[in-house]
Order: sequence, then structure tokens, then C-alpha cells
Amino acid sequence: MAGIELKGKVAVVTGASRGLGRQVAVELAAQGAAVALVARGAAALEEVAAQLRRAGQQALAVPADVTEVQQVASLKTRVEAELGVPTILINAAGIFGPIQLIKDSEPAAWVQTLQINTVAPYLTCRALVGGMIARGWGRILNFTSAAALHPPGPLNSAYGTSKVALNQFTRHLAAELEGSGVTANVMHPGDVKTEMWADIRDQAKAMGPEAEAYRQWVKWVEQTGGDDPAKAARRVLQLMGEGINGRFLWIEEPLQAPIPSWGEVEGQQPWKK
Repeated sequence: MAGIELKGKVAVVTGASRGLGRQVAVELAAQGAAVALVARGAAALEEVAAQLRRAGQQALAVPADVTEVQQVASLKTRVEAELGVPTILINAAGIFGPIQLIKDSEPAAWVQTLQINTVAPYLTCRALVGGMIARGWGRILNFTSAAALHPPGPLNSAYGTSKVALNQFTRHLAAELEGSGVTANVMHPGDVKTEMWADIRDQAKAMGPEAEAYRQWVKWVEQTGGDDPAKAARRVLQLMGEGINGRFLWIEEPLQAPIPSWGEVEGQQPWKK
């Protein structure tokens, strides 16, 4: 299902070598978009690009660390030179990071979680949004998590903080884009049995009772099979034809019922006329 005709449009997808990022990249290419596949691992990226080319689709593998300013700048230059100016950006790259109490946390791992989950989307949005504004159309989607809406709990301060910050950044970007024809939203892709799920499983298995909630979640995803990754890809395609902006999006019929985020109508600030 396509929201609109994507032939002639250029999409950039981070985290495209595996999991949800790969699924979204494949679906965008199937609808006619030329897709720049971005991740750190060159071999895995080229495998996806080759798959798309065999299907007669246009794909470019661009190995890059999107937490680095200069690598993002080089990414932009290469994509514009080889595919054209991107008007679709999907930030699907992410990690869960350390499952640790703050007092016991490893600073490098904690900071890296925010670098990958929050700073990298800022850098890619910053680099590419100008081209979208100039063309009067663009779609930016940052993958977030329902964890950003859950009550804070122990052990996942890095991940939870990174996604709350990503949500607020995206809302600021959306406010700047209002009326431009470019939109920016976040989406919870569902509770999917991905490599991140396996990472949480492995970290929680080795911990004590403080990690019981994670073990329960891992078991629930295992028993249910998790959300189908195709649901996230379908929601991305739907977004291409929608004008909604600055929202927290959910897939269709998620295993985890949608949680209220921020409302359509917000309180008036008293100093505004």
C-alpha cells in the first residue's frame, strides 16, 4: 500500500542494514523511491542494495556513522550527487543501551545511547531538511518508543531519556516546519522481536530482581511473536500521503495499546495574545 506515488523521490533510511530500517527501505523502494541505505556496516548495506537492484529498484549503500557531523555532511553530498535531493528521511537506527542503575552506569555507554538515538537524528534532520523546504514537500519520521511515555522506572534511564529528548526535538522541528509542506513526526514501531529485543533479553537474564520487568516483557514478546515489522513499514507508507505534523504515531492494531502522548489542543501560554 502506498500513500502517494514515490517515483522520482529520494529517501534516506538510517539503520537500513537490518531489522525495521531494512524493512522500511525495501517498502519505499518497492513504491518507486530511490533509496539511500545508511548504516555503519558496509557489507550488510551492500547486500540490501544488491537485493533492491535485482528487483529493478534504485538503491545506494552509504556506510556512515551518523553521530559524526562530517560523516553526515559527506552522506548528504554523496546522496545528492548520485540520487538527487532527498525529500524523505527515516531515522530508524537506534540502540537500547545499558540496562543499569544510574549509580552503577558506564558513562561512555550512557552517552553513546543519546548520541545514536537523539543526536544522530538531529544531525540528519539538520543536514537534509533545507532541501525539503526548498522543494515545498518532505516527510521526516524518527523512530521513537512507547518507553518515552511510560512512567520512569529503574535501569533504562539512557534509553528513556534519549527517546523523550527525540520526541521533543521532533516537536520543535515540526513547529518550525508548519505550513512549509514538510512534516516531522515520531513513531513507535511496535514491540518487535529484533536484535534490540535480543540485547534486552541477554542483559536482563544476567541481572537480579530489579530486571524482572524486562524479563517479563521479553517473555511476552516471545510468546506473542511480537508485532509484525510489516506494520511499521505500512505506517511509513501511509505517512507519505498525510499532512499530519508533530505527532506521536502508532502502527495499526499494536500489541501494546496506544498511550496518550500530547494532545491536538494544548493549553494557551498566558503571555501569548
